[in-house]
Amino acid sequence: MTAALKLLPADEAWRVIAETPPVGHERVALVAAAGRVLAAPFDAPADLPGERRSVMDGFAVRAADVRGASASSPVVLAVIGNVPMGEVFAGAIAVGQAVAIATGGVVPEGGDAVVMVEHTAPAADGGGGDRVQVAREVYAGANVVQPGEDVRRGGRLLPAGRRLRPQDVAVLATFGVTTVDVFRRPHVAVMSTGNELCAPDETPRPGQVRDSNGVTLAAQVAAAGCDVTLAGIVRDEAAALRREVARLLADHDAVILSGGSSIGTKDLSADALADLDPPGILFHGIDIRPGKPTLYARAGGKPVVGMPGFPTSSLVVFDAFIRPMLWRLGGEAAREPWPSRRQVRIAREHRSVAGREDYLRVRLVERDGGTWAEALPGGSATLSNIVLADGLVRVDAATPALAAGDAVEVLLY
Repeated sequence: MTAALKLLPADEAWRVIAETPPVGHERVALVAAAGRVLAAPFDAPADLPGERRSVMDGFAVRAADVRGASASSPVVLAVIGNVPMGEVFAGAIAVGQAVAIATGGVVPEGGDAVVMVEHTAPAADGGGGDRVQVAREVYAGANVVQPGEDVRRGGRLLPAGRRLRPQDVAVLATFGVTTVDVFRRPHVAVMSTGNELCAPDETPRPGQVRDSNGVTLAAQVAAAGCDVTLAGIVRDEAAALRREVARLLADHDAVILSGGSSIGTKDLSADALADLDPPGILFHGIDIRPGKPTLYARAGGKPVVGMPGFPTSSLVVFDAFIRPMLWRLGGEAAREPWPSRRQVRIAREHRSVAGREDYLRVRLVERDGGTWAEALPGGSATLSNIVLADGLVRVDAATPALAAGDAVEVLLY
């Protein structure tokens, strides 16, 4: 066991986790594709738009016919019809003519610009609706989107590994896509370990605590885009734990154990996972605080994670390592785990253990005309400091201390 207990630097641990292979994929209806991860890139099969279209309500004209037009010297054109929405004008614009057009309408042959309706008025010579006066000149191409101006045929629109948003689905629908190849949602089992645990709906006996980590991890796994099974509590018996992990691996893509990863006589996760299919345990211990006793293994391509039992440690490790791992498992390309960040100043001095990466739970406060990050009291066994926190300050392993007033980056929840 000595080799298994060697602490890995955080960046090394992440490199190991980043090699998690993705699950397989499946074809789903486009209406069910939002929130799923695209399994193959999508290239535009045609130009978008396919024709010249107006981007304004107004009149399609020949730009040469309205050159020099102004409010004091308008140009009068004959209106020969309009462009019905969803149809194409059956004719062409000749010299001195115009066609009424709405936004999105196909510009008729012969026209090369659109005059906004705000710059026109019925002709004052009694011609009525069949003549229009134009009070502003336009250049060729004005207010007209050209074929392929938005998207060129063959252009890469959506890369593989992208979690599809509603606007991505809109692009696919525009090109007539009705089904799409996406990665399966990973099936992840969450199991708690420990004789001291009871279910949240039970009254703890003396020496017991309710299992909050299990339901918390299940919620986090679901929020990461996975289907989750809350597998309950297993007692501190290596054989029972081994059997349950094997059972769950048979029909899940990953198993996450809450508790049992620390170095102690009752911490049996490492022993129970020692005979997993290769490659087995890849590391046991990350040089971070909180979350040091994290264990990571793979049974074939299936990750098995031993999480710290303390709530704060578990929440920090999930944010920093496990959520990105689940994104990888689900086929999602690498992305920033904390898209929301804020630059502030640290309120008090902080000293780190040499070589260890620290995650400070902080609350943001406004004072002295600026925003400050106040580290919340309490260690990894404290739940309140993660509940009250606005985010985390990651202190790099190479930074031995922060002085009060130093600039820091808060990873916002």
